[in-house]
Amino acid sequence: MPESTVTVLDGGMGGEIQSRLPNATHGLWSATALIEQPQMVEDIHREYIDAGAEVITTNTYSTIPSYLEKAGLGARWLELTRLAARLARQEADAAPRKVRVAASLPPLEESYRADLVPATADARPVYERMVAAMVDDADLFLCETMSSAQEAHNAASAAVAHGRGKRVVVSWTLDETPGAGLRSGETVSEAVARLDGLPIAAFLFNCTHPEAIEAGLAELRPLTDKPIGCYPNRLNRVPDGWALDNNLVTGLRADLPAELYVESIVRCVRLGATIVGGCCGIGPADIAALVERLRRAGQAAGTPA
Repeated sequence: MPESTVTVLDGGMGGEIQSRLPNATHGLWSATALIEQPQMVEDIHREYIDAGAEVITTNTYSTIPSYLEKAGLGARWLELTRLAARLARQEADAAPRKVRVAASLPPLEESYRADLVPATADARPVYERMVAAMVDDADLFLCETMSSAQEAHNAASAAVAHGRGKRVVVSWTLDETPGAGLRSGETVSEAVARLDGLPIAAFLFNCTHPEAIEAGLAELRPLTDKPIGCYPNRLNRVPDGWALDNNLVTGLRADLPAELYVESIVRCVRLGATIVGGCCGIGPADIAALVERLRRAGQAAGTPA
């Protein structure tokens, strides 16, 4: 591996909650934990910090109006967003070393569904209010699992406009076929170009199989001089029409044990990634194995994105 420094993100939150909270089996898992067992969220953040993560992500992937309204909790979305940010901040501040908080700005409808991305006029106000709710506790904003160029622009432009100058990172989710671009069918080049004029701090890929991410990084590297990176998932291929609260099931890949996940990240580092971590199905043990591998390779901790 090259001698460049690498920043390590945390892994997935939802899968960890699901494994510990039996009734958190559908799209409201994040909110369920925040409402019923906020200590669990703190514990998971702490486990990632103990594993070596330098950046922890707020548990706000499901604290959005479209999900909470399904359970009659729509009026509480900002309250829960603030709570999630505060819990992450508390754990970061209590860490024995510097840990930063990434405020998650997720898709506002369904993940992976570029066809359901709200119009800008509808999306911007929601993102703006999320940013305002988390800005006091966040070190940076992470527009994650963006399935289209416009979805990323909606989230990133709100974070830039209302994030008080804090860094904004964009992370797209890719089609699982290596080289096929975003879930929307747009190319990586088109996605980067859509963000022209916005001061994006880093470009990442997430919630995608490592194989597609490696191809995406090879395409992304020549397009920017900004830091690049990734945090792949361990999910099976997502079925058409999947939603967080319907009956379609993804499940976890059986062919991606910790050692193969770590090797995939090593390859990504060789492709230029300097910000790495894990998404759905990647847990604290995986992050600990990744940190140990990077340390053995002489990779020092870098400055978080």
